[in-house]
Amino acid sequence: MPLYRREFCAFLTSCALGSLSACRLTGGSTILNGGRISARPHQGVKTTAVGRNPLGLDSGGRDAILYLPKSESPLPLLVMLHGATQNAEDMFWYLGSAHEEAGVAVLAPNSRDTTWDAIGGSFGPDVDFLNRSLERAFESAAIDPARICVGGFSDGASYAIGLGLLNTDLFTSVAAFSPGFVPEEGAAQADLLASTKPLFFISHGTHDHILPINSCGRRIAQALEAKGYEVTFREFDGDHEIPAEVAREGMKWVSTKRS
Repeated sequence: MPLYRREFCAFLTSCALGSLSACRLTGGSTILNGGRISARPHQGVKTTAVGRNPLGLDSGGRDAILYLPKSESPLPLLVMLHGATQNAEDMFWYLGSAHEEAGVAVLAPNSRDTTWDAIGGSFGPDVDFLNRSLERAFESAAIDPARICVGGFSDGASYAIGLGLLNTDLFTSVAAFSPGFVPEEGAAQADLLASTKPLFFISHGTHDHILPINSCGRRIAQALEAKGYEVTFREFDGDHEIPAEVAREGMKWVSTKRS
């Protein structure tokens, strides 16, 4: 029987806390790729277009959107993943003008179904589509390889954490807004204590009625820190959302150049 979002974190708290993934839902995709992404930024690319650009990779309406700011190249890039039943357009509503102000390029893909494959099983077709979207983005803009962040909201945040842990050679940081859990495959990679570790920005509302902060955001942040990851954890007085001030803080964090 599937679990509803309100029940999900309560289910997590009944599981052993020794594993970063703890428990996960059942189900899954039919294409297995281990969550690995092969797309990489190219040298010598000039950023010509600005603004919001549909990539035209899916004629069925589940396309990806690339936003390019009026800013000097190479650009920081945020891959922003939507929550369950949401879509790519919603991510720009959540971010408001924060990404424009920070000069951050944003790639917002749509999942192949109502949520991301590894939320209920294994990484598969969503990773394939994300890889195609990134390839197109890297062909269209000069992206700073030292500032490529994978992020998301709710289910998208959970999925982003898993992808970040599995692709430490691509994503230098992870921005998770109100995550629920860590996909099992990503948690297994964290247990390997890879020498290359992405930085984490995690935000969560103290009154989140869908994914409660104690059993979700706080728990994830503590587990990652215990594994040796650097985590910036931002609690705010609010519900299941991304307040404007949190979006601005997150985008500034994404855009920061680090040695």
